[in-house]
Amino acid sequence: MINETALLESQTLRGSVLDRTDVLDRVKALSLLPDGMHVTTAMVASYFSVTVEVIRALVHDHRAELEASGYRVLTGTELSDFKQLSGIQSRTRSLALFPRRAVLNIAMLLRDSEVARQVRVYLLDMEYLARTQPVENPAPADTASLDARIDQRITHILGRTVVPLFNTLIETSGEHRRELTSLRAGVQRIEKRLQQHHTRLQRLEAPREGRPLAGVMAAMDAMNGREFEEHVAGLLRRDGCTDVVVQGGGRDRGIDITALTADGRRIVVQCKRFAPHLSITSPELQKFLGAAKVLHDSDVALFVATCPFTRDALNIAAESGITAVHRGLLEEWSAGAGLTILE
Repeated sequence: MINETALLESQTLRGSVLDRTDVLDRVKALSLLPDGMHVTTAMVASYFSVTVEVIRALVHDHRAELEASGYRVLTGTELSDFKQLSGIQSRTRSLALFPRRAVLNIAMLLRDSEVARQVRVYLLDMEYLARTQPVENPAPADTASLDARIDQRITHILGRTVVPLFNTLIETSGEHRRELTSLRAGVQRIEKRLQQHHTRLQRLEAPREGRPLAGVMAAMDAMNGREFEEHVAGLLRRDGCTDVVVQGGGRDRGIDITALTADGRRIVVQCKRFAPHLSITSPELQKFLGAAKVLHDSDVALFVATCPFTRDALNIAAESGITAVHRGLLEEWSAGAGLTILE
């Protein structure tokens, strides 16, 4: 198994895991530029809670490796074109850009950052799950941890492979549609029970190890839109909300779920099940703002997404009183933490 020290020291090992960029959003939401693909040096520094000078020094020492990961500096016509396409308003004569792979590369080089350390820990856990090395005679103290890893791996396989396969078969099969639907429901029940068991184990281990909660997002990534809305509705019910209704269809007027808090405030929710590398942008927040405040006269407005929000979108949410539930916050909420706005 790869250990953290080897990851910090070996460029070859770092290169072997660069495709696992989803771990960035599982640890902390990574805001992207309007092009949805890159971040600047300042944005990288903000993500890792270090200074810009620290990132620049790291680039200076490992420039060739980072360039291989996609890091580049734009100047001249290329910079002008990028500014025009992305809407960046700046007079800078050069602009350093990091794609997600380069940001992950930084996480594997940056020693003095707690966020970078958490990314490495999560990355190593995911690598461990991806490998099929046998475990010989585990100590009794490791049983719960091993069970959690097995549950997480099985849940990942069910959510990413088995359930989508059933969805495809159901869509293309007429004669056996009912039997396939029943089988899929059985698999989803097993997946849900495993996930609940895994979540309970994580909640016991997280305070002891100081690691970020993980494992609940794989199942959500495998859901379709309606299933994700039902999942969020279930979280609202769990936290004491009443009159929870999933709107659905074309008559939702920009709202996916309505409900009441325990103290009677009106809740409206927009749910977006996007891929982790995408972001919720300001136009989407503005559209939801109009529906939530004007059409539905809500007291509590939740925009729940399986991906990050852009900086502009977060600013609009903060200014207008919308609660932006980004991927990281959604993971914590799904694992048992409450949303302050609902209390």
